[in-house]
Order: sequence, then structure tokens, then C-alpha cells
Amino acid sequence: MDLQRTLLIAGLVVVGYLTVLQWNQDYNQPPAVSQTEAQLPATSAPAVQSTSATSDAPDLAQDSLPDTNDSAPSAELVTVTTDTLIMTIDTRGGDIVRIELPKYPRVKGQTEPFVLLENTAHRTFIAQSGLTGANGPDRLGKPVYNSAKTSYSLGNSQELNVDLTLKADNGVNITKRFVFTKGTYQVKVDYRIQNNSDSTWRGNFYSQLKRDNTEDPSREISSSGNINTYLGAAVKTEEKHYEKLDFSDFTDSPFKEKVKGGYAAIVQHYFVTAWVPNQNQVNTFQTRVYKGDNIISVVEPTVEVAPGQTETVGATLYAGPKNQEVLESLAQGLDLTIDYGMLWWFAKPLFLLLSYIHSVLGNWGWSIITLTIIVKGLFFPLSKASYTSMAKMRKISPKMQALKEKHGEDKQALSQAMMKLYKDEKVNPMGGCLPILVQMPVFIALYWVLIESVELRHAPWLGWIHDLSQMDPYFILPLIMGASMFAQQLLSPTPPDPMQARVMKLMPVIFTFFFLWFPAGLVLYWVTNNLLSISQQWYITKSIEAQD
Repeated sequence: MDLQRTLLIAGLVVVGYLTVLQWNQDYNQPPAVSQTEAQLPATSAPAVQSTSATSDAPDLAQDSLPDTNDSAPSAELVTVTTDTLIMTIDTRGGDIVRIELPKYPRVKGQTEPFVLLENTAHRTFIAQSGLTGANGPDRLGKPVYNSAKTSYSLGNSQELNVDLTLKADNGVNITKRFVFTKGTYQVKVDYRIQNNSDSTWRGNFYSQLKRDNTEDPSREISSSGNINTYLGAAVKTEEKHYEKLDFSDFTDSPFKEKVKGGYAAIVQHYFVTAWVPNQNQVNTFQTRVYKGDNIISVVEPTVEVAPGQTETVGATLYAGPKNQEVLESLAQGLDLTIDYGMLWWFAKPLFLLLSYIHSVLGNWGWSIITLTIIVKGLFFPLSKASYTSMAKMRKISPKMQALKEKHGEDKQALSQAMMKLYKDEKVNPMGGCLPILVQMPVFIALYWVLIESVELRHAPWLGWIHDLSQMDPYFILPLIMGASMFAQQLLSPTPPDPMQARVMKLMPVIFTFFFLWFPAGLVLYWVTNNLLSISQQWYITKSIEAQD
């Protein structure tokens, strides 16, 4: 009993400490500049920061950044609009400096698209690609391409090609082509190298993502600020299909590895941006910090273009929601950027089941409830064993109290008497805990499914719940959750130790406080699970009492 009391008190202290830390993190931070404040009106092109005079392309010779002072003409912005993307391309380097997602509003009920990539005073997050190496134009700085138009639209077409052209030295012509396809978030970026010179052209295609250390924009606009999801880079390695690379390690522990195929991604809540190179060749992946910005890049093998010949190199950029099926088709391991943690192998089938239920019911809230009922039903045999043990413990609690009064402070005698009581009554004091521990991995996996699923973003349930990814605006679900926890305690045996009993009474209050700012979808899951547990426990307890 002393051990149980010590563990419960220690747990309460830890929970309280974490509560204070989280409260300070959520409510004692300086206000961040919103996306709206940092961008120009929708009728005009987004502001673009002045590009540095030095190059941020990988230097293959020295494996460092070149320091050149090239003077380039002013950049021109090209806007491309499709049904899924609104993209802004800077003709200086052909960099993608802004991506908006029109199918994902920034705030529910409004038309302003969510901004995934941008290059403003508030945030730097851009996608770059180019040609470096011996004859690559990017080796000395960003070249300036020419565009026939400054605005393109996919319209009713299935595919759209946007070409940027460059006449390099010695008769080499380069065309940078962006290929957009209707209904997708993939953009194929190809370099067509036409060598009209008298010597062999040699160079390397590279693609990279550059991001500063600003906060995840999804967190800025979320009312559920206490849910922390991963923001950082990710790659495939020889050992792992999904390896996280924290921005904090880019300076002290830069990553560099050659991998066949692979991908270079920056992951955030609900969305991912990734360069997917040629999957049939060995590519070099590396990270570094350049003027305060974090860069993850892919450098493909050297390509040679003989005089009079033309070669094409390139990669695919994905910039959009974390769609499990699409990401899996692009590169091995890219779907793991939907980060379900260590239990991803179990969480993925749970999500597939949740998606199937939604395809039938058409509402994510009812789908969560249905999934919880199915999972609870599958584990009913374990739950029955647990609740049966609890019911028996509750039944003998008067005898346990009598033993405590009889033996007083003689803890050794009390312990021996209680062990004899357990044996005589055929009660296993751990019987109520072990089945619950077996079920915990399932509930943790389901928790991460609900956290990571972009499908729940802006998804309504009923009545006052207009967005399952945001907190309950009236705290109704968290209060019901707390009441259900209290009801569960009434059906459970009272701990013989007074301190332990007081700690247990505080748990519904503590958990209610935590759940006030949780996404409504998560709270709905816990409420449903608690109500089902109460029903099962009440039924089993009454059955045992009826047998007696």
C-alpha cells in the first residue's frame, strides 16, 4: 500500500508540474504575428524578401556554401493557379516562394486559403531547385529565368506546363518546366538541358527546402494549443524508412547520407512538403544552416550532356495534406510523415477502419464514436476480467477496512491478513490493472490517429461542435468527460489508504483541466470510451451482486 501511495503522489506531483509548464507555454508567450498581418491583400502578389547576393545551393567541390557577390536583375513573380494549389514562382532561380491551398481554408468558414510556403517578413519557407556542379548555372548564384507570362491557370485542363527559360554561356539552353496535374498536390519539376556548345556539359540537379525556426502556422490558428506535433525535417536512411531530423541539430550534427531513392521532407501538423528525387538512383541527402535558415537538400548524380545532345533531369515536389495513400505511392516511407509514433503499425489499420466508417456514415464525429464502440467491443473479454476483479475488490472492501482497524499500525500483520483474505475470496488485486495495461497501446494508437488525421481538420460533428480539430468552445465535452470519470470511481472499490483515496478523487478534476483545451475529436473519443466503460462495469458489477 505504501508503494501505491508513493507512486500516486509522485504521479500527481509530475502532472501538476507539467500543468504549470504547459500553462506557461500556452498563455505566457508574446503574441505571434498572424499570417494575415504578414501578407498583402489577396488581390496583389505576395511580398517577397530580397534575395541574398550569395548562393545557397550546395557546393559539391567543398561541401560548403560558396560566397559570391553576383548582381542579378530584379526578380519577376509568376503565379500559377490550379484547383489544389496557388503557387508563386520567383524567376530568379525558379524558386517556389509561396504556396496556398484553396481547398484548405486557413480558418473554418472563411475563404482565405491556408498558406503552406511563403517568403515574407514573418516566415521563410520555400522550395528551391537548380543545377550546380562543374557547369551548373547555380554554382555562382541564382540565375534569372525568362517567363512568357506572369500568370497561368489550369482551368478545365487536366495538365498545365509552365516553362522558364535560360540561355546559359557557350550555347547551352536550359528550360525549367513545372508540370501541374488536376486534382493533385504533386508538381513535377524538370530541367531540359540542350547543349549546343562544342564541349560536354556536366552538372548536378539539386532540390531543397529552406525554412526558418518560426512556429507551425497550424498551431498559431489553433485553439488547442496544448497539442504539440512534430515540426522539422525527415528523410529516408539506409536503416530507417522515416528518420526525423530536428532543426536544432542542423548546426551541431548536420546530416549527410547517400540513399537509393529517398525523399527530403519538412513535416508540420496536417501538412507535409517534400522533394522526391529519382527513385532508381543513389542520391545525396544533407542538412545545413545558411544565414539562420534550415536547409535540407537532395543532390542527384552528375549528368553529362554531350555536344548537340539534350538531357532531362528533375524531381517531384509534394506540398499539401498528409494523405496516406498518395504519400505512400511517391516514395517508400514518405507516408510515415503521418507520425503515429512507435505504434504506427497498429495505428494505420485503425485509420483505415475509421476512414471506412466515415465513407458509410459521412460524419467524422459519429465515425469516432462508432470506431470506439468497435474497439471497446473487441476488448470486452479483457474489460470483463478487469471489471470482475474490481467488483470483487469492492465486495470485500468492508472486510479489508475491518482488517485495517484490527491490526492498526502493524503493517506486516495487516499485509499478511490481506493476502490471506485475497486467497480465501479468490481475488487477484492486480486483476483489474493488467487487462487495462494490455489495452493501453490500442488507445494510444487511436489517440495519435485522431491527432494526425488532416481529415478531422474543420470537420463538424453536431450542434456546437463545428470543428473536431479545435477545442470545445463551451467546454461541454470536457465537463462530461470529468463527470464520467467521477462516475467510474463510484463503481470502483475505494482504496483502503486515505491518502490514496484522496488522490484518486482529484484525478477527475486534473483530467478535466487537461481536456479543456484538447481537440473536440479527442475528447469525444474519451467521453465515448468512458461511457462504454461505465456501462460495462455497471453490468458486470450488478451481475456479480446478483449471483451473491
